[in-house]
Amino acid sequence: MPNSAAWASSPALLVYTRCGFEHDAAAELAERTNEAGVHGFCRAHPNDGLVEFRTHDDTPVVPVFAALDFTSLVFVRQWLAGPGWLPPLPAQNRLAPLLQTLPAGASYADLWLEYPDTNAGKTLSRFCRRFTGAVRQALQQQGAFSDDAGYRLHLLFSDSATVFPGIAPVANSSPWPLGIPRLRMPVQAPSRSTLKLEEALLTLLGSAERERLLRPGRTAVDLGAAPGGWTWQLARRGLRVTAVDNGPMDAALMDLGLVDHQRVDGFRFRPRRPVDWMVCDMVERPSRIVPLMSRWLVRGDCHQAVFNLKLPMKRRYATVRDGLQQLHDELHRAGRVMSIRCKQLYHDREEVTVCVIPTRRSPRPVRSR
Repeated sequence: MPNSAAWASSPALLVYTRCGFEHDAAAELAERTNEAGVHGFCRAHPNDGLVEFRTHDDTPVVPVFAALDFTSLVFVRQWLAGPGWLPPLPAQNRLAPLLQTLPAGASYADLWLEYPDTNAGKTLSRFCRRFTGAVRQALQQQGAFSDDAGYRLHLLFSDSATVFPGIAPVANSSPWPLGIPRLRMPVQAPSRSTLKLEEALLTLLGSAERERLLRPGRTAVDLGAAPGGWTWQLARRGLRVTAVDNGPMDAALMDLGLVDHQRVDGFRFRPRRPVDWMVCDMVERPSRIVPLMSRWLVRGDCHQAVFNLKLPMKRRYATVRDGLQQLHDELHRAGRVMSIRCKQLYHDREEVTVCVIPTRRSPRPVRSR
């Protein structure tokens, strides 16, 4: 394993997730690793946003990186393989003992010092910023950084003395520290929900897909649009949007001249002709949303879709897994070859976001009557 042979025996996999969803991430990780032939068990850290996975016989976990596609994991924000939590570092000299625990001869593409995404964890942000410079300088003196290294070094601190060191494959992990893209709330947007769609388009589409599928002049429908947070994201890209909602839309958004407001029920609305995109953030049970999305995609009312699934308090991972399987089965029966992507985004709450786009080889369907 190029540039990571020294880490190949790592017995622990640490994943970051949303605080409160540790057991959902653990259920997903246990199921997915078992399907990939890597058998082990998970230990959730309740309310810390962390889950540890170890194999039953302490065999290395690094092969998980090759067995699973990171983007296919719903509740996992980031993952790294390492030896586990180190003994507490002495406050007088953290650097030397930390460096001694890192494998000799390993090279890295980058270095990230991180902390749990919790109120307590955020108090470590200043410490991590300051300590990053010292660690980076020491590793540079050792020649530990290489542009062609395939792995990034992570140091996850639960407090200023307790750290989990690990590596993550650059090409198969989140490209953002803590697994969180940093977005600013646009002052012109009608609601904070706009950040959910912005993050979805950034996370669930590649750059080439965004350029190809979100060109000005494309058409879209926003089901449950009011006051217009998701509609604004599409309109600002030059898409023409039909906003479907009985509630009022933001006046400034309507003044753009790209939005047609239809005051009708989102479950009953159907466009007169196929649109490029359908987006939906309606507050409804997955048992109603999944069939609605399936109908739009199977009938060819839209070519692509982004929608949220609001999750129950219990069996959240099972709800997502079963809903995505139902959607896949409906598309498969209709002969639709589509890519289904799902993630619990940073700006999601008790929900996940799903993106469905055709594969490049998938023909456009004949629209049913």
